[in-house]
Amino acid sequence: MIIAEATQISAQAQGYAGTPGCYTDDQVRGWKRITDAVHAKGGRIVVQLWHTGRVSHTSFQKHRQAPVGPSAIRAKTKTFLHGKGFVDVSMPRALRIDEIPGIIADFRHASTRAIEAGFDGVELHGAHGYLLDAFLRDGTNHRADEYGGSIENRSRLILEVTEVCADAIGADRLAVRLSPVSTAGDSRDSNAQALFEHVVENLNPIGLAYVHIVEGETGGARDSIAFDYAALHDRFDGVWMVNNGYDRQMAIDAVASSRADLVSFGRLFMSNPDLVERLRINAPLNEIMGEETFYGGGAHGYTDYPTLEETRTAFALP
Repeated sequence: MIIAEATQISAQAQGYAGTPGCYTDDQVRGWKRITDAVHAKGGRIVVQLWHTGRVSHTSFQKHRQAPVGPSAIRAKTKTFLHGKGFVDVSMPRALRIDEIPGIIADFRHASTRAIEAGFDGVELHGAHGYLLDAFLRDGTNHRADEYGGSIENRSRLILEVTEVCADAIGADRLAVRLSPVSTAGDSRDSNAQALFEHVVENLNPIGLAYVHIVEGETGGARDSIAFDYAALHDRFDGVWMVNNGYDRQMAIDAVASSRADLVSFGRLFMSNPDLVERLRINAPLNEIMGEETFYGGGAHGYTDYPTLEETRTAFALP
């Protein structure tokens, strides 16, 4: 199964140059070519929908307005602009309470368009400091209304979005991604254990296709902050997917021990277009050319890694 990452639900939701959307007719037509190609090969493909929230820049906003977030707190992180590279994100403004139903409606609309585009499912991006995650955390959410303050209030938006999307496309086609201790996007919470136990406990009765958990610091240490992931897993009866820094043996052990049902790979898949086959036969993996190529916008270091068969042919290997 392929997860097409980081696809915005609206024009306002964009936070980086070159990221796709899934809310217009043209975008749906473009995605349909991709989903058809995946299905023609017998694959399955899910789209990850996001609103970047305060991790954005005025360049992406209508009339160069400020990006939006739960509160007017600037993120200590960067975004990517064409021609300028990585720059500091802009100062956000706090979403008004009357704007929140529109955000929920945008998630619902994009999820229905995704199914029209041929995706087998939708993964809601509730991680890494973007809008849904920023509402969750007391370090980024200083609201005094029903979407701020207590854990129950801060969890309200992600649960409402999940429920309306499940109603729109079916819970069995819907998933949620969470990153309990990741500080990506300058996200912090004073009691992440209690917060994410509450979130997962309340996601459980919705009947999701899976929950996708990023363990540890995104792209970094898996044990950066002490956290009991088993306590989260115990609160969810469905399929449990894990991510971050897994290799072949770690993945085998996680599934064999029932600590996870699925393991996702990102960087290894980028550098190994035939990763599934390589893992199946325990073949050597390509060396990553360098992280600077991951988001460069061109083919080098992104779509030009050789398959195992191409390597064998080039070096006349058996």
